[in-house]
Amino acid sequence: MNKRVIYLAGGCFWGVERYFQILGEGVLATETGYANGNTPHPTYEEVCSGTTGHAETVKLTYDADVLTLREIMAHFFRMIDPTTKNRQGNDIGTQYRSGVYVETMDDFKSVCEYIDFRRKDYELPIVVEVLKLRNYYTAEDYHQNYLNDRPFGYCHVNLNLAEIPLSVEEIPKLDESDA
Repeated sequence: MNKRVIYLAGGCFWGVERYFQILGEGVLATETGYANGNTPHPTYEEVCSGTTGHAETVKLTYDADVLTLREIMAHFFRMIDPTTKNRQGNDIGTQYRSGVYVETMDDFKSVCEYIDFRRKDYELPIVVEVLKLRNYYTAEDYHQNYLNDRPFGYCHVNLNLAEIPLSVEEIPKLDESDA
């Protein structure tokens, strides 16, 4: 097993978390939280006020031998509009911005390469921020597994897409050593 972690902000974290739970294979754990803000240990209410600088984020722990970072990015791009700043679906505000927060320079490079690969698919500029993870705080218990516990709760993500295999167009082959 090759255990890795990536942090994904794609609007309301409930849908992002549930999508990866449905995806299943290679996903070891999901957790909702708040990333890259300026206030230590923020509450949901503080984050929603727009004053903390945090993004609603899913901490995704995965087995890179089963699920690659490029595949994760392809799924991420299925659930977000990467050309919309500070908004996904009906959710508007800086806490709903799209971002990928990484712990390593290798992951930073891989995410940036994926975004460059996908630029041709969009008329508008891609505004997904790619940054080193500065901080992450676990969200309150009632946000964990929210849509698993409340299957009819609000969700901007089309969860059915998690069950559709990725297409060749969604996953770049970056060099000859890629399988």
